[in-house]
Amino acid sequence: MSRPEGTVRQVIGAPHPLLSAMAESVDPTDPDVVAAAADLLATLRTEASTMGLAAPQIGLSWRLIAFDAQLHPRSRSWAGELVVANPRLARASHWDHGREGCASIAGLTADVLRATRITVLGHLPGTGEAVTIEADAFEARCIQHQLDHLDGLLFLDRVPGALSLHRRLHSCDA
Repeated sequence: MSRPEGTVRQVIGAPHPLLSAMAESVDPTDPDVVAAAADLLATLRTEASTMGLAAPQIGLSWRLIAFDAQLHPRSRSWAGELVVANPRLARASHWDHGREGCASIAGLTADVLRATRITVLGHLPGTGEAVTIEADAFEARCIQHQLDHLDGLLFLDRVPGALSLHRRLHSCDA
């Protein structure tokens, strides 16, 4: 199956209702899902300093995430530039706080507790092939952030209080 180029879509901002809704499972072989996967990647490539996006952020209430954490200075693992349909966190360990930001929340970052080692199961759009992702450090944080979007959560929902919030000062925040 040829890989569609995708269309850059607008990233929606909070408090849009899609960002607080549970996303629906998808058929990874459905042509509309394959097209949405291409749109996610095309949009991700144009978002400066953004390492991941979830389908709800481009207006689709589907369980579909895209990520590419290769260029982030805190990355250790790299699964590639990847889109995963129906991703599921299978294992999480080694918890730590780290700074996160979000393309859907301009100007803020926060210290969020996340696992630094994870295993995620899902399927590749197009073929439907099962995929297992082992990630650590920043890539693990990025993927968990995207998984939260599929469950209607924003990183602000994981902040224990106002002292954990920060104004975004530079573009290398997560």
